[in-house]
Amino acid sequence: MPASDFAPAHRPHQPPIADFGFLSDCHSAALVSRDGSVDWWCLPRFDSPSVFGRLLDPDAGHWAIHPAEDFQTERQYVGDSLVLRTVFRTAAGEVSVTDALALAPGARGHDIGLVSPLVLLRTLQGRRGVVDMVSSMVPRPEYGRTQPHLRAVEGGIEARGGPVRLVLTGPVPQTCRDGAAEATFRVSAGETVALQLAFSGSFGQAPAPSGATIEDTVQAWESWATLHTGYEGRFPAEVRRSSLVLQGLTYRPSGAIVAAATTSLPERLGGELNFDYRFAWLRDLSLTIRSLWIAACPDEPGRLFDWFSTAAGQIGDELMQIMYGVEGERDLTEHVLEHLSGYRDSRPVRVGNEAWQQEQLDVLGEVLDAAHLLRDAVGDFDGPVRQMLVTLADRACDGWNEPDAGMWEARDQRRQYVSSKVMCWVALDRAVLLAPRLGPDIDPTRWANARDEVRAAVLDQAWSAEAGAYTGAFGSDDLDASVLLLPIVGFLPATDERMHATIEAVERELASGGLVRRWPSDPSGFLICTFWLVECLALAGEVERATEWFHRATGYANDLGLLAEEADPDTRELLGNYPQAFSHVGLINAAWRITEATRSIDNGAEARSTWQPDD
Repeated sequence: MPASDFAPAHRPHQPPIADFGFLSDCHSAALVSRDGSVDWWCLPRFDSPSVFGRLLDPDAGHWAIHPAEDFQTERQYVGDSLVLRTVFRTAAGEVSVTDALALAPGARGHDIGLVSPLVLLRTLQGRRGVVDMVSSMVPRPEYGRTQPHLRAVEGGIEARGGPVRLVLTGPVPQTCRDGAAEATFRVSAGETVALQLAFSGSFGQAPAPSGATIEDTVQAWESWATLHTGYEGRFPAEVRRSSLVLQGLTYRPSGAIVAAATTSLPERLGGELNFDYRFAWLRDLSLTIRSLWIAACPDEPGRLFDWFSTAAGQIGDELMQIMYGVEGERDLTEHVLEHLSGYRDSRPVRVGNEAWQQEQLDVLGEVLDAAHLLRDAVGDFDGPVRQMLVTLADRACDGWNEPDAGMWEARDQRRQYVSSKVMCWVALDRAVLLAPRLGPDIDPTRWANARDEVRAAVLDQAWSAEAGAYTGAFGSDDLDASVLLLPIVGFLPATDERMHATIEAVERELASGGLVRRWPSDPSGFLICTFWLVECLALAGEVERATEWFHRATGYANDLGLLAEEADPDTRELLGNYPQAFSHVGLINAAWRITEATRSIDNGAEARSTWQPDD
């Protein structure tokens, strides 16, 4: 760009969601804007209160590093890592800023993220000329409620307030003013300036030097990526980046994968549908396990299943919980942070998620499908897991005809959602297949009979002659993209006459701007629904159309390959929590499905709807 196209050094506090890069240490996550500001960092876990929260309010804290004069930027991840390098270009020269949440020194392969030093690394390198730089570190712990005391300590600045202590170290002299640590300094070509911000609790020991470096963190991520090179299908670059994102959303000590790194990024700007996604959902379980097997290796999906089976504990007569905290917490009570203005004035800002108290029958199928997918990799199920699977199958058998909140977590009335019925069918179908592994005191014939009842009910009551399609709920004429799951889980082939008519209706009525909406009144396109359409088209043997839709969906990724939950089909702006695990899961599964459909056509066979770990 010519100099006239340089952006000003001072920019809006809440840039587009796509402007943010994603950092992770497999304990917590940070978001860095294109202009070098860390506007989101929660410590010490994904779901902890933020110390930098400008993402949700201009006064909730940030750490910005950028040139003092107008600049351009370009950025990319360093190799196969979640280490982000941003190059700032000014009229006077170029400086790169490389950002990382440090991984433990020497950690490699599957051990990355087991322990985190909880350190944010920011290293500047002069590339050309001499550039005047500005650093402004404004910590505001507890979602901006606390303004900590700042004081000079040996080698840097300490910020201490509430339960948080942050220590900023590096060779740049800092000035404490109005709750901020500020510095102006010059970086010349060939010069390196390394800054570190370390976290600890207020009332324990100050954080000790971690020894963490950018170089070691890059090597750690790439050692993990090297173990996961088995994917040989189409769109390998997109699949590889998505697998890294999923690993970055993994709380490594337990194996749980959070749905997203953020809370309350809106489904619609200025709207109220703003929820906390920093938890792990059972709804995503089998689809996520499938994607991990495709893009990673058996360790990750096995670890995720182990997390769930431990988190669930012994399942009695209580409601089957649909989501948990990253260490298995059940109580995720929701409350509103009234003091925050929200992303671009989108209120309320919520912490916690009341969906933990909902009944969603689809999770029964998610769990049993996950167990079926992993059946050979995990060997024999132990006693508690067998008991859990039998209990869930019995619940599907006895309660499949009850209304529920559905997979979209409706907060009004319960309905007879078709996707819930189909996932109960999945639970019973997989239970019958797993019966030889579930012990002697079971009744697979009862499960099989109930499975057939569910199938008959769906085929009869989910079809709408007026819509010419299977719809979202029994007796409804309203389309819902969740019915695209029917071929994906093997309930019906995509080539079935009515199912194919449904796929065509969803594409015709719910698609706009290269995205598929969940239902007709939904203003935004849902990435996972779009990838489900890709899978259905591939299963129908329409690989060219599937590929076109895949490119349309991935075209919404930002320059770093990151996807949110949704996007506006008119403005193409990403919306919803970010980066979104379900969207990246959908990308991986869709890429694999196109790959398999292509191979089937090349071999003169039909595309298969079933999936096996040894495929």
